[in-house]
Amino acid sequence: MYHIIINPASKSGNGLSIWKTLEPILSERNISYHTYISTHIGHVSELVRDITSSAPDGAPPLNLILLGGDGTVNEALQGIEDFNRVNIGYIPTGSSNDLARALKLHHDPVELMSQILDGSKLRMIDLGILTYETDTKIMSRLHKNPEHTSRYFIVSSGIGFDAAVCEEALSSPIKNTLNRLKLGKLTYLGIALKQLITARPVSCHIYLDGKDSVTVPRFLFSAFMIHPYEGGGFRFCPQADNRDGLLDLCVVGNLPKLLILLALPTAFFGRHYIFPQINHYRASSIRIKTSVPLWVHTDGEVYLKSDRISISCLKQRVRFLV
Repeated sequence: MYHIIINPASKSGNGLSIWKTLEPILSERNISYHTYISTHIGHVSELVRDITSSAPDGAPPLNLILLGGDGTVNEALQGIEDFNRVNIGYIPTGSSNDLARALKLHHDPVELMSQILDGSKLRMIDLGILTYETDTKIMSRLHKNPEHTSRYFIVSSGIGFDAAVCEEALSSPIKNTLNRLKLGKLTYLGIALKQLITARPVSCHIYLDGKDSVTVPRFLFSAFMIHPYEGGGFRFCPQADNRDGLLDLCVVGNLPKLLILLALPTAFFGRHYIFPQINHYRASSIRIKTSVPLWVHTDGEVYLKSDRISISCLKQRVRFLV
C-alpha cells in the first residue's frame, strides 16, 4: 500500500496534472494506493500525522510518496512522530527542488515513480532540527505557541539574508509567472539583490558544538546545510554530506555590499569562498544569537523572526526512497 500526498498548488498549479500522468502507472501494475490532496498551509502535516498514527504497532514501515516541492517535504516531516516507521518517496514538482537536485533524482516524474515502485534503494539521510529560543512573551505576541517552537528540516535552514529572501519570495506576485516561464530562479535572484541593498548591520555570535565560538560584527546571514544546495541551486556548502551527522555552515559577514553582489552569482558554482569573510564551518550542534531578531527559514519555509536559535543534526534519521 502506498499513501500518496499531492500538493496541487506546486509547479504553479500543475501539481495535480502531473499526478494524472502518474496514476495510470499504479493502476497498470495493480498496486494498492490511497491519494490525499492538500488544500491549505499545514494540511500536509495534518495528513501525514493521521496516516502515520493509524499504523499498528509492530507493522512494517509504511510507504509515503510526496508530490510537491521542498516545502511540501518540510511540511510532511513535521507530521512524523517516529521516522523509523515511514519510507518517504519524493516526486519533485516545486520551483526550487534543491532536495531532488542534491539526491540526483530523475527529472522525469514518470521515470521517478517507476523507480520507486520497482523497489528503489532505501537511503538513510540526515535530519535537521531547529529550535527558536525567543522569549515566550514575544512568542505570545506573535501568536505562536512557545511549546511548538521546533521544526525539522531536510535540505537547509538559515537566519538573516537568505531567510528574508525566502520570506519575500513566498508572497511574491511574480513567482508563479516566472515559474511558468521556467525562470523561477530569477525570483530569488531579484529579491536577493533587493534584500542585500536594504540590509542593515547586525552583530552575531555563533557557538559550535558547545565550545568553539565565532563572532561576526557585521553579520549578513548563515545557512545550515544538510545538502549542498538551497534557494533554487545556490551551492552554499559544496562539501555537505547528507549522511555524516554534521551541519555545514556558510557564514557571511564583514563584506562590502559591492563584493557580496559579485560573490552571489559565484555561489551557483560553489566558488564563493574565494571572497574574504565568507567562511565555512562544520558542527553537529549550533547556537546563534543576533543583536536583533532576524527572519529564520527551514527548507525555505518562513514563520517568524528570532534573535536566538539552536540547530542540530540527527544522523541518518530519515528513510528515503531514491
